[in-house]
Amino acid sequence: MGIISRAWGLGLACAGVCLAAPVAADDYPSRPIRLVVGFAAGGPTDIFARVMGQHLAQRLGQQVIVENRPGGGGNTATEAVISAAPDGYTVLVVATANAINTSFYRKLPFDFMRDIVPVAGLARISYVMALHPSVPAKTVAEFIAYAKANPGQINFASGGVGSSNHLAGELFKANTGINIVHVPYRGNAAAYADLISGRIQLIFADIGSSLAHVKSGALRGVAVTSRSPLPSLPGVPTVAETVPGYEASAWYGFGVPKATPREIVEKLNREVNEGLKDPAVLARFRELEGEPLVFAPGEFASFMTAEAKRWGHAVEASGVRGD
Repeated sequence: MGIISRAWGLGLACAGVCLAAPVAADDYPSRPIRLVVGFAAGGPTDIFARVMGQHLAQRLGQQVIVENRPGGGGNTATEAVISAAPDGYTVLVVATANAINTSFYRKLPFDFMRDIVPVAGLARISYVMALHPSVPAKTVAEFIAYAKANPGQINFASGGVGSSNHLAGELFKANTGINIVHVPYRGNAAAYADLISGRIQLIFADIGSSLAHVKSGALRGVAVTSRSPLPSLPGVPTVAETVPGYEASAWYGFGVPKATPREIVEKLNREVNEGLKDPAVLARFRELEGEPLVFAPGEFASFMTAEAKRWGHAVEASGVRGD
């Protein structure tokens, strides 16, 4: 964690010392801003970016263009932003995958913690621990007992190897000592047919995609992975009530290339945080089950440091790597 913290500190320091760059915050922005998303259009990373992009366009008086550059679990977009001019016109839509990738990939052509300066948070989405009704467990404790009595017999789905909900399952395994089998799919949506049919017994799924299945009874929501219960699932406890310290969520934010002038970082931070107070933005975030993440740049750096450590533990527990 010390190395990660120092790397983020250096990135922030660089943003501060490069005030002589030929970009004045008073004139910024004077042309369109690109928000680079490392995932396909229509997913939560893309949608949160577009909601905030609309707000920023209105506030800043410039067009804000969302550019989708999927590939490499977000690494393609990250590399593109790192290579861009540090002038505030190319912004990375940071996601949980970026924290995961710091340990999931051992060989990358960049150092995310060093090369991207954190700007602001956007939102966090929690997961639901959802079981097929054939599993005779109605609580987390009952499921742990059932899994221990049936080692290697329970399959859990994810949106892909190294995805945040794959590693949410690996964290759960590591923290409980159970033996369940990971079955990766190309996204959560592809997994639901097998889950609902009972071929797969468990998923840690984002609440947006799983809520309808839980409310219909097709899946049983036994717990949520957030620190506290969710209003959209009243009466459903947290995993942490049974497994102390357990927490897993997907989250989103903005980052820019190192050497971006501090005034521009701070201006973007202010405008994003104003957006997180805007009733229209908040209403759209609630539709997506997103909890606003309001951070100063330094607070977002600390959050990212903690998340890189958390997901690093999950990667180590899983024993899998992306290269």
